Amino acid sequence: MEENVKKQHITINVYDTPISIMVPQEQEQWYREAGSMINERLNAYFSIYKGLKNDKEILYYAMIDIALRCVTESKKNDVSPITDILSTLSSEIEDALKKA
Repeated sequence: MEENVKKQHITINVYDTPISIMVPQEQEQWYREAGSMINERLNAYFSIYKGLKNDKEILYYAMIDIALRCVTESKKNDVSPITDILSTLSSEIEDALKKA
């Protein structure tokens, strides 16, 4: 990270545990939203599995869920297949124009 980025101290409550972190000021809301997402997923998994699985295992289920959402979202934003197709089409168009 850049040294001149202004940071601030915030506390996010994650499943009844206060987590104190320094974050870039412009990303504070993202951190708070991330904390809310974690709590939402933990609450969902604990409501289903509490008493059936141990707490550590339930945490792992929630982490896998969140990671899967991140991976899925990053794949949606991957534009390399589109770029490859456009590059191929551009080459084909240039070849066709040279022949014409």
